[in-house]
Amino acid sequence: MPYRQENYPDHNDINYFYDLPGNSPGALSVSAQALQPEFYLIDYGPTEVSRSKLSKPEDCNRYLDQDTVSWIDVQGLGDLDLLQRLGNVFQLHPLILEDIVNIPQRSKVETYDNQLVIITHMVFFLPEQRRFISEQVSFILGEHYLLTVQEKPYNDCFEPIRQRIQLNKGNIRRMGPDYLAYSLLDAIIDGFFPVLEAYGDYLEEIEDQVVDKPRQRTLQRIYKIKRELSNLRRLIWLQRDAISILIRDSDSLIDSSLHIYLRDCYDHAVQLLDVVESFREACSGLMDIYLSSVSNRMNEVMKTLTVISTIFIPLTFISGLYGMNFNPAASPLNMPELSWYWGYPAALLVMTLIAGGLVYFFWRRGWFQRFS
Repeated sequence: MPYRQENYPDHNDINYFYDLPGNSPGALSVSAQALQPEFYLIDYGPTEVSRSKLSKPEDCNRYLDQDTVSWIDVQGLGDLDLLQRLGNVFQLHPLILEDIVNIPQRSKVETYDNQLVIITHMVFFLPEQRRFISEQVSFILGEHYLLTVQEKPYNDCFEPIRQRIQLNKGNIRRMGPDYLAYSLLDAIIDGFFPVLEAYGDYLEEIEDQVVDKPRQRTLQRIYKIKRELSNLRRLIWLQRDAISILIRDSDSLIDSSLHIYLRDCYDHAVQLLDVVESFREACSGLMDIYLSSVSNRMNEVMKTLTVISTIFIPLTFISGLYGMNFNPAASPLNMPELSWYWGYPAALLVMTLIAGGLVYFFWRRGWFQRFS
């Protein structure tokens, strides 16, 4: 399903939210354009699974201390009262709720009493606008549950994980909520690859334009891509650091057997950074090619004008000489050609021969082939 485009704040370029000076810690602010929250539950164990949509946050209470794994997925941040009630149900620290609601936050990992908080970002590419958008996803990992909070109630990159749970594929139904958190985090990291692939195709298209028809608009596109790649690099860099913290700083909520999986996720993040760096270098190379192409085109134009001027210089000299109109009757030295019967045709013939000789000379030198 394609990603729906809404009139929603774009925080790829700037952080549109900031705490007002003097606000108390944990103060919440919901964007007027944020969408109404929806609550989804997937509760599973080795032998059974159930999926349902919850009507209110309090419905989560009976799933917090069960032996099964409960994944509560909240999609949307448009109701401050519901989010505060959600915080009460899960006993979230006010600073956790602040990080969840006041978006965007930098990707990070923080430990609280019996809870591990992971802030990360998933990305999507918009083909029509040739740019990416990012969405914050907050993970709150407990002993028997995983709470995820997304900005928008549609089209995330978690559907393959839901299908694996539903169809009992892989190890996910036999593992705990920490493995579920890893699986979702790995899906987010892998979601960067299609975005970078789209940028790679776009760069190839721009490369053809730079070589064939370099224009000012092409240079503007290169600058835009380079800026967006810098934003992608920042997102990936912070998420790589967050994964590094999960590997390096042991937490009781994450089993040590998951470290090898997290290291694989870390390697994917490093690979993404390498691809982004190569694309940024390609952008710099395209800028150099653009400047070289514009310079070469200017040189070709100057050569053309020079050839034309060179051809017409002797013709201008002859026509200018005959245009002085000295009276031949006053002196035999005053342009006797003006009295010749064949003087005008002879002058045209001489100019034609000179012009033709110069064109032939330039053609033998190969100058006209360079203009094609």
